[in-house]
Amino acid sequence: MSNEKKPKKPSRQQVFTLLVEVGRKDGDGLPDKSTGAALMCYASGVDEAEAVRETVAILKQADMAPLDVTGYGTADERRAQGHEIEKDEEELMARALAENSVIVAQVNPFFD
Repeated sequence: MSNEKKPKKPSRQQVFTLLVEVGRKDGDGLPDKSTGAALMCYASGVDEAEAVRETVAILKQADMAPLDVTGYGTADERRAQGHEIEKDEEELMARALAENSVIVAQVNPFFD
């Protein structure tokens, strides 16, 4: 038996841009008078469905109430659609990939 390490397979993980709408829930950390919020997230996954599942699970653990998720695809897919991606966005996406995580990049509370 050889003690040589097998070459590491390249990761199939990608980062997806997701817009998550959340409602109100006790302990969610949103401003008192808000009715919910929109969260821009960068989430890693082997596909968009996995990224959505992971994001929803993490937000629920954070006492948030996810209502709807809109997927905008990977950075390459977004560029193909004509989206401009800023350097700070690229850095957050790279971090999400490196950490295999979900990053909430922006929170916009809703008010009546």
